[in-house]
Amino acid sequence: MENHLLFAQANPFDFGMILPLVAIFAIFYFMIIRPQQKKAKDHQKLIEALEKGDKVLLNSGMHGTIAGIEDKTVLVDVGNNIKIKFERASIAAVLKDKA
Repeated sequence: MENHLLFAQANPFDFGMILPLVAIFAIFYFMIIRPQQKKAKDHQKLIEALEKGDKVLLNSGMHGTIAGIEDKTVLVDVGNNIKIKFERASIAAVLKDKA
């Protein structure tokens, strides 16, 4: 009979134990996942808005001007009429002229 009383007193589902896990997940979401999703969305908008003649900075650190645009690639003029084909995703930023 004593065994039945011990089982009745044990509470296998305690909200006090789950609350810290929920708090950690919420902090993780708002500090890591959400900003990363926003950055990916902004980069996708940048890639979709590319136009011929834009000055760009590539992930490799190379600077150039877009000479042609295809579905998934861009042709970048890096100087002296040297054109190199890159994936659109390799474009890190569109540079603005400060003139």
